[in-house]
Amino acid sequence: MASEPIPEPDEPATIYVGQDSAGHWLVQDSGHRLEGRFVSREAAIGYARGECRMHHACLCMATAPLVPSVSFAPLTDGERVAA
Repeated sequence: MASEPIPEPDEPATIYVGQDSAGHWLVQDSGHRLEGRFVSREAAIGYARGECRMHHACLCMATAPLVPSVSFAPLTDGERVAA
């Protein structure tokens, strides 16, 4: 029995560029499927523009700090993969 693909929502996605409370430049989408961290505003916008073209999404600059879904904290010893 083949499963049917989940249809995409009719509303176009929005890709946000902004900073978190620590000043990191982030790119996130409204569906919480995309997140990236960048060294500069220019790098973040460049990446976001490419993603907007690929996913037919709108680009918006965030007006409030973005909250990263992936932690930027260093890994603990228990989280490291053994060589």
